[in-house]
Amino acid sequence: MKVSAVRVFVRDLVSAQVFYQQALGLKLKHGDAGAAYRVFDAGSADLVLECVASDAPQEEQALVGRFTGLSFAVSDIRARHTELSAAGVPFSGAPEQQPWGGWLATLVDPAGNQLQLVQYPG
Repeated sequence: MKVSAVRVFVRDLVSAQVFYQQALGLKLKHGDAGAAYRVFDAGSADLVLECVASDAPQEEQALVGRFTGLSFAVSDIRARHTELSAAGVPFSGAPEQQPWGGWLATLVDPAGNQLQLVQYPG
């Protein structure tokens, strides 16, 4: 088995699409103005943005604006952090080296979802 798609939940698909497409540079694969989802090519898996309506049940509302556990692998985390920060992508802090030898930096999308950049050790 292999991961084929991951889902991130948002309230505003338009602002989320702009962020993932323009700020992060992901290519839109599926989804149009009438759809409640967008699918992006995120390399080894698809990234699916799904809209949670403002009147959705609380358990669905809780899916928006949280730590997702998703990481984007980069070869130079400091350069990518600088580039994305200059493009207006908010980060919770600078890249930090981890006890296992790699580096992590947490970014925040317009819905408040937290995703990470990861640079694996050499």
